Amino acid sequence: MLYEIINDFPNEILNVESQGPYISLYQPTHRQSSEIKQDIIRFKNLVKKLEESLKLEYPKREIAAILKPLYVLAEDNEFWLHSYDGIAILMVDEKCVVYKLQRKVEEMALVSDSFYIKPLIRKFQSSDGYQLLGLNRKEFKLFEGNRYTLDEVELPRDIPRTIKDVLGDEYTESYLKAASYGGRDRAMFHGHGSKKDEIQIDIERFFRFVDRIVLDRYSRPSKLPLILVALPEYHTPFKNLSHNPYLMEEGIKVDFDSLSLNELRERAWEQMESVYLTRTKELIDRFENARSQFLGSDDLAQIARAALENRVDTILVEDNRVIPGKINPDTNQIEEGNLEDPIVGDVLDDLAEMVFKSKGEVVVLPKERMPTSTGAAAIYRY
Repeated sequence: MLYEIINDFPNEILNVESQGPYISLYQPTHRQSSEIKQDIIRFKNLVKKLEESLKLEYPKREIAAILKPLYVLAEDNEFWLHSYDGIAILMVDEKCVVYKLQRKVEEMALVSDSFYIKPLIRKFQSSDGYQLLGLNRKEFKLFEGNRYTLDEVELPRDIPRTIKDVLGDEYTESYLKAASYGGRDRAMFHGHGSKKDEIQIDIERFFRFVDRIVLDRYSRPSKLPLILVALPEYHTPFKNLSHNPYLMEEGIKVDFDSLSLNELRERAWEQMESVYLTRTKELIDRFENARSQFLGSDDLAQIARAALENRVDTILVEDNRVIPGKINPDTNQIEEGNLEDPIVGDVLDDLAEMVFKSKGEVVVLPKERMPTSTGAAAIYRY
């Protein structure tokens, strides 16, 4: 496979040391099959734009080799049949990674001396992102979304999804009669007490597995809030055994299979909106306080110098804004430029990447939430 579809960010491609070219491609896509042909045409046009940019530095034969993964992807109908709302592609040397995104992105095809990653940060480190854990006594599902969309997470094959698969030969097959009361998964058991106890132990072991796998494989890497969606009787038992610090207190007390994805998203955003607004206000208050003590700035040149010295603790960056240019590490100056030039990128994106790589926090906000008009606001470590 010339390209890899992945769901985690950051990943090893950001650590590749290369002379380039670094290629970044972003495109809005559609979930409806009727729009697939149009998506492919738009993709091919973006690839042509990359070809034109590469011609400034590379001979035709090298360009064909550089862009081969994109030529192959353009013909992969199976990929386009299962699109979300956007795609992002990062490519350098022989590595090509593809992200399917749950939010629309501005169309862009860029050849530069570094990756353009701001839309990916917006997706993976957004203040409005969250995960849902749908759970009952038989199975679990994981969802990820934001205020606009929600999708089920495709779990790898090595993660069992049902209690039977998790416990294997140790699973207690129930011969007890279950009478349903008010719900598809709500049951009262009648039979020998010991058998009932074994079943409860099985459920507890299943819940512990789910808690551990979601924490290790999803919550820790993403650091997203986790909302439990389950019948009321499962909330307390799961929360009592959970070690997940990202698990929200309230949760949604309903059978997750009884709601559509859109209904789940609406219920989730009822809880997440206040979290998002509070989080954004805290960040803006921190910035204003830091700036008053000369420990923060919205001046891009000053932020660039601080980023080069690894002094930026947190940076707020305006979404969907591009400032063509590059940061000269020798002079600590920002040099204006044209995005058609392969050595020119987006200054805001470069600042975000620098802070990101120095273990600082990068938060991408919509224009109306930004506390400044320059496109960035930084809080310094010292």
